[in-house]
Amino acid sequence: MTIKIGIVGARGLSTLQGFNSIPDTEVVALCDLDEDYCNMQAKQYGIPHTFRVYEDMLESDIDAVIVSTPMQLHVPQAIQALEHGKHVMSEVTAGVTMDELWWLKEAVESSGKVYMMAENYCYIPENQLILNMVKKGLFGEVYFGEGEYLHNLKDLAYRFNRAGAAEGSSPSWRKYWQLGKRGAFYPTHSLGPVMQWFQGDRIKSVSCFGTGWHTDKRFRQEDTSLTLCQMESGKLIKIRLDCISNRPHNMSYYTLQGTKGSFEAPRGLGDQHKVYLASDNEHPDQAEWRPLTEFYEHLPERYKNVTEEQKSAGHWGGDYFIVEDFVNAMKGLQKSAIDVYDACEWTAVALLSELSIMNGGRTIDMPDFRKGSSYADQIIKLP
Repeated sequence: MTIKIGIVGARGLSTLQGFNSIPDTEVVALCDLDEDYCNMQAKQYGIPHTFRVYEDMLESDIDAVIVSTPMQLHVPQAIQALEHGKHVMSEVTAGVTMDELWWLKEAVESSGKVYMMAENYCYIPENQLILNMVKKGLFGEVYFGEGEYLHNLKDLAYRFNRAGAAEGSSPSWRKYWQLGKRGAFYPTHSLGPVMQWFQGDRIKSVSCFGTGWHTDKRFRQEDTSLTLCQMESGKLIKIRLDCISNRPHNMSYYTLQGTKGSFEAPRGLGDQHKVYLASDNEHPDQAEWRPLTEFYEHLPERYKNVTEEQKSAGHWGGDYFIVEDFVNAMKGLQKSAIDVYDACEWTAVALLSELSIMNGGRTIDMPDFRKGSSYADQIIKLP
């Protein structure tokens, strides 16, 4: 039996190649308000049905929806899909308000359908390799992690036509929902892999600090923000978000520190992924990094055996494996790899960081989305 997929958001087709590479799945529908663009994309990729009205696509015989629209639409469209009996994979972030996250959690729990957040940075091969090394205990007990998302987005805050030219000064959705927000508005690329390395720990509290406005004062987003996530165990994750500063991109920098060793991702200009594992009786002055390539034996088996077709899906095969996990969850072969509780907690870092930074970096407690069942559990208090 073929699993039929519908995608809403014709500019977000990162999962398309993954579905095309998996037997018994087919992308059969594409929906977008821009009818001409939707038809053009459908023709290019051989998608048989197009829709301008989202509800019309939900009334069709699709089994699942990929939500690839601007982030302020993710929760409304995910809930609608769940209410129509469809499984959902949503692009990041999961939502844009705390209320939305509670609505989403409740909708997923009552639907009985699979919900998965498409945080594909968790599936980058190096991040999967580190995760496997953590599981094998090679870093000992991990207690500090760091993620950075440095990506100059200023040009994307204004609309471009299909030829790539700016269309006057008309703002795009990013002007408001990304660069119009304070704090770590887009944390999940930085946070997701590190949270998986922390193996079941949860975020207890969030504090956020900003540099102020120096580079481009058109935007409410500060040049750089630093967010500290204190874990329930007492361990610490640090996130740096910078989408304003004039600098080269570095969208996937991570560090990990454990009792037996550490990992650092590249910073550019010839740098490479590197690992240090402590050895017995080694003097600290003799500690040296080793290339991560020396540890590729610890890659998950499916990454060792990745095909060229799977790699072509994007992110060195990561965009294939995230789709594979979603399909397997729909088939009942595994649980959702990044479920609604992960999605809500990781996304809530953005929303609580905004509250923190607007109150002088005050520490804000993270609600427990897995346990929270009453409205009283959903109250956010300023200490």
